[in-house]
Amino acid sequence: MKIERKTHTSKEISTSSMPDIIFMLLIFFMVTTVMREYEGLDIIMPRAKMIEKLESKRHTSYVWATKDGLVSVDDRIININNLSGLMYNKIAKDPKITVSLKSDEKTTMKLITDIHTQLRTANALKLSYSALTKAP
Repeated sequence: MKIERKTHTSKEISTSSMPDIIFMLLIFFMVTTVMREYEGLDIIMPRAKMIEKLESKRHTSYVWATKDGLVSVDDRIININNLSGLMYNKIAKDPKITVSLKSDEKTTMKLITDIHTQLRTANALKLSYSALTKAP
């Protein structure tokens, strides 16, 4: 006579706790992730008596200029002659864009004038200069 077992073992893996694990991982990565802003080049920004904050960082493109003549746009070092083409493309994508010029306090006026000329060629007429406040 053959005896049958009444309990059968299942060979499936339980997935009931998987949403909890995924949710905990999502929370962990959201808490530990740091949103990175543009780092730019190594500069010492000039001081100003009065400054205003930009309306929105969303429509801002950062141009960095060093005393050594390096120019960087949104963390990419570029040749000064390519600035107008790059900014023209940025303005075509976002017409509300404001150019924020961050330059070293010892940057030559020739480099600043060249940047102005390139921006004027690209029709990037909304220009903001970045500075620090003077210590009282």
